[in-house]
Amino acid sequence: MVPEGWSTTKLKTLLEGAVKNGYSPIACEEETGYWVLGLGALGDDRFNPKEIKPVEPTEKVRGALLYSGDFLVSRSNTPDKVGRSIMYKGEVPQCSYPDLMMRFRINPAYANPDFIEHKLKSSDIRRYFKNSAAGSSASMVKINKGVLENTPIYLPPLPEQKKIAQILSTWDQAITATERLLESSQQRKKGLMQQLLTGKKRLPGFEGEWSVRCLGDLFAERNESGTDNSPLLSITSNEGVIYQDESGRKDTSNADKSKYKRICPGDIGYNTMRMWQGRSSLSDKDGVVSPAYTILAPIKEADSLFFSYLFKLPAMVHVFYRRSQGLVSDTWNLKYTHFKKIEWMVPPKTEQAAIGKTLLISDFEISALKVKLDCLKQEKKALMQELLTGKRRVNAETEAA
Repeated sequence: MVPEGWSTTKLKTLLEGAVKNGYSPIACEEETGYWVLGLGALGDDRFNPKEIKPVEPTEKVRGALLYSGDFLVSRSNTPDKVGRSIMYKGEVPQCSYPDLMMRFRINPAYANPDFIEHKLKSSDIRRYFKNSAAGSSASMVKINKGVLENTPIYLPPLPEQKKIAQILSTWDQAITATERLLESSQQRKKGLMQQLLTGKKRLPGFEGEWSVRCLGDLFAERNESGTDNSPLLSITSNEGVIYQDESGRKDTSNADKSKYKRICPGDIGYNTMRMWQGRSSLSDKDGVVSPAYTILAPIKEADSLFFSYLFKLPAMVHVFYRRSQGLVSDTWNLKYTHFKKIEWMVPPKTEQAAIGKTLLISDFEISALKVKLDCLKQEKKALMQELLTGKRRVNAETEAA
């Protein structure tokens, strides 16, 4: 049912000019100074700067530059990304756009462009694009100008459009600010790891010399089997050691787990064939993992938390890469017999523990920001569903909160 005072229309009635496809660059000999968007440049909420590249001197764009207020829509993409749209506001260098995208402008006399930007990101419109897409491949589908022009729009009066856009923009600002804080915290942690784990920066109260130690003097290999009641665990790169039934992944383990390895709290488990990629985690659980993992049990002079961070340090991962055995990357492995011979400069255990706790605090800050960011996005999504469908009405005469 259309809300009172709203109208049902199609996107083509709101356009200023025609929908235009992009162009592929053509060769030329002059320096253009332009930038071009890649296929992945349209993110969920903003441009992806990593997908915006300068045009090569041997290329030239053909009248397909973006101007502030232009909308871009992904014309050809995967089913979940086709129809992604962003309004260009000059936040990135002036770009050309490829033939995998379409461009259009909204006539501000007919609709508020900011409102339309939010509307095109709503779940009902994204579902419309996905259901209208055509293609013989499940990995790549297309929408055409006709699909875009006939996009159904529930449209409130202009003052209400502007108010809704202001409210949602407030949430966007909060999300952007939190994303920046998160990125800053992640970069700060990387810097701390580089400084603290190499001794370039010392924590207050620690002045003693570090010493070169063999990892085999600090960790023994645990080769124990679990009990019949031992839970199956999964060792992840970013989430730590988690229960398999909480991982969201299909359980492909063998019914017979007699050869599965026990891992205990304080142990570090690593993927024997992926340690050269930094695939290791500290366990806070007791259970069993696949035989594809090597389990390291700390000896009394090793603080597991410190080494769980050290094993992620790029310089350390590079050593794991060099020490891995195998003819090709798919078969490279770092068994304990080679792991234990690696030498590294490490501090005494008391300083190890202090460094580990400092980095753990950084992880807590990052986790808190991730939770906050996820909550903001979910709350905005729920608010969009109410405001953009008229289920929740706003007073267009009051200031946006």
